[in-house]
Amino acid sequence: MNGKKIIIAIDGHSSCGKSTVAREIARRLNYIFIDSGAMYRAVTLYCLRNGIVDKGVVNHAALIADLGKIKVYFKNNPSNNHNDIWLNGENVEDEIRLLEVSQNVSPVAAVAEVRHLLVSLQQEMGNTKGIVMDGRDIGTVVFPEAELKIFMTAQPDVRAQRRFDELTAKGEKVSYDEIRANILERDRYDETREQSPLRKADDAIVLDNSAMTRKEQLDWVLNHVSKV
Repeated sequence: MNGKKIIIAIDGHSSCGKSTVAREIARRLNYIFIDSGAMYRAVTLYCLRNGIVDKGVVNHAALIADLGKIKVYFKNNPSNNHNDIWLNGENVEDEIRLLEVSQNVSPVAAVAEVRHLLVSLQQEMGNTKGIVMDGRDIGTVVFPEAELKIFMTAQPDVRAQRRFDELTAKGEKVSYDEIRANILERDRYDETREQSPLRKADDAIVLDNSAMTRKEQLDWVLNHVSKV
């Protein structure tokens, strides 16, 4: 790199470690990390709290009517120097990671009006460049002009085990089989939805981290950043 700040877009399947890698890359480069998935999870949490989504079924009319009431933004958490997600004045960084949110986020994220709202916010965040953003459609829809696009993936069993370990470490009682089924269903939903389906951008570089350590993944990404 020549010192000029760029946009790094990281897309890929659920539970493959996109946010973890993106956050660390941003820290190493002194860039801003934006977890686009957290934004959709925050909207999903609002829907769950207000009875707008239940068991994967979204009340589209109610959601569209309430969009003006949903304020999603990031705010620095001085305790860990992370940009936590806030929903209507409340830090919901931990609550959006619950399995119930994971089970309902795909259908909420598929609503066109939700995507239009959040994509607009995401593009505004990237105006100054120097950001790392991860999600499902960052390199294809949000920032098709991003200087570096990465498509991350891993085998479903690997992703399910990682997610299971993450949740049980937090004290949650979860089923591995249920998590694996949720991951497969989210893959299917994300890849077949009408609005901004999950796709690898033509110029994206694939990172399959099924058998890679965290350090190996970071080194891999930083190596590609150095070539931009």
